[in-house]
Amino acid sequence: MHSHQRIGAVLLAAGQGSRLGNQPKALLHLEGVPLITRHLTALSDAGVNKVVVVTGFYHEQVEPVAEQFSVQIVRNINPGDGQPSSVRLGIETLGHSFDAVMMMLCDQPLISATDLTTLVTAFERRTFGEIVIPKVNGQRGNPVVFSGAAIGQILADGQQMYCRRYIDQNPEQVIDFESQNIHYVTDIDTLADITEFEQQTGLTLTLPN
Repeated sequence: MHSHQRIGAVLLAAGQGSRLGNQPKALLHLEGVPLITRHLTALSDAGVNKVVVVTGFYHEQVEPVAEQFSVQIVRNINPGDGQPSSVRLGIETLGHSFDAVMMMLCDQPLISATDLTTLVTAFERRTFGEIVIPKVNGQRGNPVVFSGAAIGQILADGQQMYCRRYIDQNPEQVIDFESQNIHYVTDIDTLADITEFEQQTGLTLTLPN
């Protein structure tokens, strides 16, 4: 990606998928390939130096897929505490010795290596701030890129601090990366989202077996 930059990433794959009928969104198949496989391939192709995958619900099914890649897996033993607990665990595991840290979700089917490198380039070229968030037609999306300094401050602020709260409390540190790329704002939460996604893209998205 950028040889002079050390890039880390946290991939969140701990959710219950309750709105999807209690299905692991990380194991949704796009054109026959699990989303987590697609994301980890994209991260590898983008040259990310270290990836931490946070598992929780469905860890028995998710971890064997993640283990096919050179990543560190950490399990949230209390995933019912919600996404902030997984975020916190992920950044604690990754640490802050990186120039940039990407926070990624497992439910964005279209995210590619190009999308990731585009975000990191925007982060590198920023003239202020510590956080870059993609914004498409007025809607903020994901992944979000944090500086190592921002991650260090989040960690220093204690267990009750996590990335979303830090963003809310430090709006002056946030740069909206304006884009027309719908990949950043396309995610899957419900069965209806799957139907809409297939109608809009012509791609096949199926539930785990």
